[in-house]
Parts: sequence; structure tokens; C-alpha cells
Amino acid sequence: MIAVAAFVLGVLGEDGDVPISLVDRALALNPSFGLGWYWSGVLRIIAGYPDLALEHFETFLRLSPRERHSAHLTGIGMALFMKRRFEDAAAKLLGSLERVPNFTVSLRFLAACYAHMDRLEEAREIIERLRGITSVVIGGATFLRNPEDRELLLSGLRLAAREAK
Repeated sequence: MIAVAAFVLGVLGEDGDVPISLVDRALALNPSFGLGWYWSGVLRIIAGYPDLALEHFETFLRLSPRERHSAHLTGIGMALFMKRRFEDAAAKLLGSLERVPNFTVSLRFLAACYAHMDRLEEAREIIERLRGITSVVIGGATFLRNPEDRELLLSGLRLAAREAK
């Protein structure tokens, strides 16, 4: 339950150190809790630690080989995006969208990936798809604590949205 509380606090915008401390404590108590490693990966993305996030997602996948849902692909894609590995990120995000086609987080990161790869036609198509789902295409990305990560996402979305007009 500690890991669940950490995840909720992190997603709701609690100070980044509190959720990470909680999830670290949960994993120290039960290092075999696969889903805890997934949640820790998400919290590391939010906090701006994509390398550590990728390590934690790998641990999740190793500990929970049958527990597959699109969210882990989105998390891996987000971490790869922040490392500016846009081609690899796009592949993971597309895999996520095959399972959950209207997941707005995956769509936003994919549009930004395409924009940063100068694949503006594809970025525009993703923005149009987002517009069919939500009126908030860009948003503030305030969940990302690292200003550089936030700006990388937002600059890609602005470029993609500008091309989509």
C-alpha cells in the first residue's frame, strides 16, 4: 500500500521527494513487488530521472513477465523521449497506442517525438487525433518536475500543433 500511496501522491503533484521516498521504502520492504517498480519508474520520469526510470521499468518487466499493459510502454517511451532517443520512444509509444488507442499521454509524447524528428506530417496527424479526443491538446505538462523535460515536450507539441493548423 505504501507504493500505491507514493504513486498517487506523485501523480497528484506532491513534492517529488515524498513520493520517491515512499516508493523506495516500499521496494526496500518488498523488492519483489513488480508493480512497485513500475510505479517507481513513473515517479522517476516525473522527477526527471529517465535512466533510473528505464532501470525500474526493466525490473518491473523481469519480475512481472505476464503483467503487461500499455502503460509500461508509455513509461518507457516517455523516458526514451527525455533521453532524446526519439525513434526508440516513438516505437514504444506506438506499441502502447496499439493497446489503448486514445491514451492522451502516449499521443502527446508521440506527437512531440515526431515533431522533434522533423516528421511534421505525422506529428500533425497525431495532433488532429488528439483534438478528436480532448480540447486540451498541449496543456502545461506541469507533472514533469524538470524544466528541461517539460520544455522538450512542450516545444515538440507547439511545433506539431503549429503544423496542424
